[in-house]
Amino acid sequence: MSETPDRVTRVAADLMDSAATEGARQSRSAKQQLDHWARIGRAVSSRHTAARHKVEAALAGDLPLRELTAEQGVVFDAEITAAIQESLASADYGATLSARGITTVGLNAAGEIVQYRPDGSSSVLEHRLTTTIEIPASPS
Repeated sequence: MSETPDRVTRVAADLMDSAATEGARQSRSAKQQLDHWARIGRAVSSRHTAARHKVEAALAGDLPLRELTAEQGVVFDAEITAAIQESLASADYGATLSARGITTVGLNAAGEIVQYRPDGSSSVLEHRLTTTIEIPASPS
């Protein structure tokens, strides 16, 4: 196989950590492990076999999951997991909740608690640290 030049890209931190761990077990660098996984994924995704068509039909909701074999179920689960992780990474929950009229809170860059209102306004919430100390009564 000829050597192709690499392109710079960002990789999710959890994938890089997993690749480093698995790569060490397989005598590969993290980059080599990611390349290995990507090539396997590409090969599986590009196969248009009857088994792949069944998985795609199940993903589309056109085939009951009980009709998948154990191996097809593994591929189905991996596809669903990847789709959920990609969706979570790009979700803007603040905007979603704001559109529903829900006020949210979060931390700003300074570590302050900020209230975000559906109308787009926000304010830093004053927070007070209170401590209650109980002093036991002295024995009489």
